[in-house]
Amino acid sequence: MNSSDLPALLQAFFTDRLLKQRQASNHTVAAYRNTFRLLLRFAAARLSRAPSCLALTDLDAAFLGDFLEHLEQERGNTARSRNARLAAIHAFFRFVALTEPAHALLCQRVLAIPSKRFVRGIVEYLDDNEIAALLESPDVTTWIGRRDHALLSVAIQTGLRVSELTALRRCDVALGTGAHVRCHGKGRKLRCTPLRRDVKKVLEAWMRERPLTPDEPVFPSSRGGPMSEDAVERVVAKHVIAAGHRCLSLRAKRVTPHTLRHTAAMTLLQRGVDRSVIALWLGHESIETTQIYLHADLRLKERALARTAPSGKPPRRYRPSDPLLAFLESL
Repeated sequence: MNSSDLPALLQAFFTDRLLKQRQASNHTVAAYRNTFRLLLRFAAARLSRAPSCLALTDLDAAFLGDFLEHLEQERGNTARSRNARLAAIHAFFRFVALTEPAHALLCQRVLAIPSKRFVRGIVEYLDDNEIAALLESPDVTTWIGRRDHALLSVAIQTGLRVSELTALRRCDVALGTGAHVRCHGKGRKLRCTPLRRDVKKVLEAWMRERPLTPDEPVFPSSRGGPMSEDAVERVVAKHVIAAGHRCLSLRAKRVTPHTLRHTAAMTLLQRGVDRSVIALWLGHESIETTQIYLHADLRLKERALARTAPSGKPPRRYRPSDPLLAFLESL
């Protein structure tokens, strides 16, 4: 392979590295593919050369820095999206460093491009009144309404990712003793999530309505195939708008399928479930990922504050006794 043959290196990265060696998921492959489609189009416009005529040396650290700036300034991507694109680029250049050692210096400089820090917002989730309003929104006298009601009920209680909801098959649902759903989450981890009795009844009635084969999707589209992730997002958005007429607080929130996942986690946390159990419930790789829900739960912080106050005395703030200490405290 010619060391400057970017097309051959890129094809080998996807076919050999991602698909054969790492057996990356479809989502990972799609995310990396989209990154390089954007990069190659940017390079073709900037360098006035077709993507198939580009050389690896064209993609140096300075050029990639311009591309990342283009994503934020011209395409309006957030720092989080910019970092996801950079992660795909880093993965490719780690592959190049092993495949073509002659370009080790170029790869080292690209891999030194740092991720950008960003402000983490407070997790958005639904309270009990908002959950009730959302579940009452679908018209259960219609087939579509009953499907949407079952889908929302499962999403809010189990916290499944939207990709896990759309991939759920009838054989993945156990409605006997110890009712639960099984799914393959991120990293191909198989996990089982128990179902509450009320959600079990809703799902049982829905699945009894269409007694199909075990491989049929639990939540099919109107044509019978699995729903797309975009379709689930549209379902959630539609019913949030309808529920907003009964619950005004929903109007001020941006609710997506991932918000329902956050809602499941916050419901567990507010009922005293340990963080490690929540991490297992959601399929998190690390318990530290679940830390975001502690920051979002104001009532948990208020209970912690109440415990720090001496009995019968209101809590007091620290007041420095020296002007210099006061100055340092103000920084």
